[in-house]
Amino acid sequence: MTEDAQVDARSESQAEAQADDGGPLLTIGAFAARARLSAKALRLYDRLGLLTPAHVDEAGGYRYYRAGQAERARLVALLRQLDMPLARIAEVIAADGERAGELLASYWAGVETRIAAQRTLAEYLCGRLSGRSSEMYGKFEVETVELPQQVVITETRHTPADELPAWIGASLGRLEAAARECGGVTGAPFVLFHAEVSTESDGPVESCVPVADEAAGRAWAEAHGRAWQTRVRVEPARRMAYTRLAKAQVAYPQILAAFEAVEQWIAGRGLEQAGPSREVYFADWAAAGPQDPVCDVAFPVR
Repeated sequence: MTEDAQVDARSESQAEAQADDGGPLLTIGAFAARARLSAKALRLYDRLGLLTPAHVDEAGGYRYYRAGQAERARLVALLRQLDMPLARIAEVIAADGERAGELLASYWAGVETRIAAQRTLAEYLCGRLSGRSSEMYGKFEVETVELPQQVVITETRHTPADELPAWIGASLGRLEAAARECGGVTGAPFVLFHAEVSTESDGPVESCVPVADEAAGRAWAEAHGRAWQTRVRVEPARRMAYTRLAKAQVAYPQILAAFEAVEQWIAGRGLEQAGPSREVYFADWAAAGPQDPVCDVAFPVR
């Protein structure tokens, strides 16, 4: 006989006999019916710490609930229908009133942002799969430029795609602050992608800030660089093939088309890629509007 059948076979008087000032106890079957949930779901919520029974029989291990717990049980079930992680559910139901609403609103805003990005990615992939790639690549004008040798202070990290934007901003901020002790910033900051960054691959990625004083940079890295994998090196002179992007085009996955457009341009002219791709940030991101140029997507070529 299952736990539900065994417990429900007991008389209501037995359950009521175990009641205290909190009101009568309900068997798991009776409470499941009241909460419009299954006993299986209630056991899961108990294991996860989301809804603990009011009483557990020490002899048989049977679970008993209060009628007043039904609202919490329904709330947990509804939040799970939003695909909310269990840890976030626990945070929401532990909060009071307005704070709980704020937590839910914050979670859902993140969901909508993710769905919008996935929708754009799906549109991009539809264009690739249907053979319209040339139309997408035609939006990007590719040019070349000769870059001189420069000394750079750098920070390297393995990072998944969802953490990349935050890390780029934080690492460049740290490096630009360090550059003030190394003769100042002498060129546009840039980020090198030494390997693919996606949901399956984490780089590594290297943030770079050109500085004036190599010796001061090396001294700073020796004194402070271990915490952030910071070092100073000489970036050799390079010929770069690049395309310039407006702020609106930097968003993922639109930026993927820019990288592929430059790769197509390089291959079409018989050139070879001579190093990792990069994003070069030459404008004030916060002050820029959606159509203002802010970034170059570039590949060294030979």
